[in-house]
Amino acid sequence: MPTDAPFTYEDLDAVTACVAGAWRAGADRDWSARAGTLDWSCARTADHALDAVLAVALFLAAGRQDGYPEWGWTTPAPCQDGRPDLAGDAMAAVGRVLSAVIATAPPGASAVIWQRPLPEVRPASDFAARGALEMILHGHDVCAGLGVPFAPPADVCTRLRDHSRGWPHWRSPGWHEPAATEDPWADLLGASGRRPYQPG
Repeated sequence: MPTDAPFTYEDLDAVTACVAGAWRAGADRDWSARAGTLDWSCARTADHALDAVLAVALFLAAGRQDGYPEWGWTTPAPCQDGRPDLAGDAMAAVGRVLSAVIATAPPGASAVIWQRPLPEVRPASDFAARGALEMILHGHDVCAGLGVPFAPPADVCTRLRDHSRGWPHWRSPGWHEPAATEDPWADLLGASGRRPYQPG
């Protein structure tokens, strides 16, 4: 059921550990397989997720109030470069970077957190949930394609679902505002147009 508890960088750490561990468990699987319901491969999806989480950290660190930083960033592409065995370690690293940027942000720190439909400035506390949405949903996509178990903690999913309620992500085509049931992970999956899977 709904909670007023915010999603914190400690919750982000829990999501990071869950995704990194699952990807490590699937390192020997076929990363060219389709990532769940996406059109991308598991390799491309994982590399995108790494870039997306790192980008969120850089948005907050830059502190821009009018848009994203005007310089580029990227992580190495371990999966598409034929090294999916590095994906779990890479996700653990970028997750720690984002967590550290949030934890050490000065009081009152804020930055543009997204640009669509319009640039929006948010406090540091929102950046954990922003990064976690990228991480947890694409973590699911990759695990679905690889056929490995992925079960984020229910309490963490509850706080992520409720913290992000009303965000523009849920108004993307094919998405909708998450329901608030006793299965918060299913709520997040259903709201983003995804479905649970049974690992083979």
